[in-house]
Amino acid sequence: MHVAIDPHSSTPPYEQVRSQIAAQARTGELPIGLKLPTVRALAEQLGLAANTVARAYRELEADGVVETRGRAGTTIAPTGDASHRLAADAAAEYVARAARLGLTRDDTLAAVLAALDALDAAHR
Repeated sequence: MHVAIDPHSSTPPYEQVRSQIAAQARTGELPIGLKLPTVRALAEQLGLAANTVARAYRELEADGVVETRGRAGTTIAPTGDASHRLAADAAAEYVARAARLGLTRDDTLAAVLAALDALDAAHR
């Protein structure tokens, strides 16, 4: 596993850790069942506070990317493509809400594109 923190980035360190681990899990670079370093070990390796790494691990677990089993540690989850499933669920909820608000298909799509553009701008 390779995680690098850019101290000059506007992206918070916990998000840098979270996104890099998620991307490596998604591509298979981190195989299902791989045991991740402990929070303290990774924090020490990256020069971060343990709470920063713990937050990244909590968010990865909430997203279904990893599983934490107490003393057994944190491993890459065997849920297959959990991130795509969670994204599809969120998209379905959004579309249902947009329909309740009376938005057209074009308005709904425009809102998604605007949100993606804002996210891209925030990560530059």
